[in-house]
Amino acid sequence: MPRKLNCWEYMKCGRELNGKKVKELGVCPVAVHPYADGINEGINGGRICWAIVGSYSLYNLKDPCTGQSHLCFECDFHKKVLAEEGIIDPGQLPQKKKMKKPKQSHSKK
Repeated sequence: MPRKLNCWEYMKCGRELNGKKVKELGVCPVAVHPYADGINEGINGGRICWAIVGSYSLYNLKDPCTGQSHLCFECDFHKKVLAEEGIIDPGQLPQKKKMKKPKQSHSKK
């Protein structure tokens, strides 16, 4: 079985220790939260990020990396961890939808 990913590996946020965006945005509290180390086989809070204060959890609905809205319980990584840990059925994971190209209008002039 492959090694389970931590949130910063899955999300590619660059805020893990020595990450690409640490100078700009700081180290994410999830990456250095020692009390969560080992939960769901993660490093520090890497596989329980939704429960770490200071991450974009229930109380902070803006992603600190992008500034976009983020709800942890709708997050693909959150659902992936729950499925890998046997908490939800993998069939409940969202399926990636292909984006359709918009139809071109053929207006006559």
